Order: sequence, then structure tokens, then C-alpha cells
Amino acid sequence: MRIQKNKNGTAIPRKDWRKIIYQKWIVKNVPFFLFLSMLTIIYIANGHYADKAMRKINTTTKRIKELEYEYKTVKREVIFRSKESELVKAVEPLGLKELLSPPIIIGDSTE
Repeated sequence: MRIQKNKNGTAIPRKDWRKIIYQKWIVKNVPFFLFLSMLTIIYIANGHYADKAMRKINTTTKRIKELEYEYKTVKREVIFRSKESELVKAVEPLGLKELLSPPIIIGDSTE
């Protein structure tokens, strides 16, 4: 402990900062410091987890949009190919032709 004199010339005891560091209260508060350290680690880990989750959400959103566009394209193509005129063009190389007369009923069970 140093002694410092004030304006009146009386001695005022002054604590040395090195002694404050090594006092018992630091040892007493070690669990609290560990608790603060653990909270800091959890806070940082939570931030990393949130960033990772956001990246995953963005990737999934992009993939969903791509699949939606693909679905619309395929659906449009199926609708186009299922039109009667397109079906006639598709089966013509197989030798099939469009019927010009209505189909004939061979046996009617209502008679």
C-alpha cells in the first residue's frame, strides 16, 4: 500500500492495483466468470446456427422455385401433346387414323 499526501499534508492510504487483482473476490467470482464465458460461447454458437439455417432456407427456396418452373413447363407440354390434333400427328407414323364415323355398338345389353 502506498501512502499519498493530500493538500493538507495528511497521509491517505492508497491501494496498489496489483493487490486488487490477487484478492479473494476474484477467486470467489470464478464461477460467475465461467458462467459469463459459457453464455458468450452459447451466444456465438446460436449466431452460427442461425446463419446456417438461413442459408439452408435460401437454398431450399431457390430449389422450390426451380422445381415449380420445371413443373409448369412439363404441365404445359403435357397439355399441348394431349390435344387431339397433336395426338393424331403422334400416332400417324404407327398407321393409326382418326375415326370419321362414330363407333358401332356390337351388343346392347338393354334390349
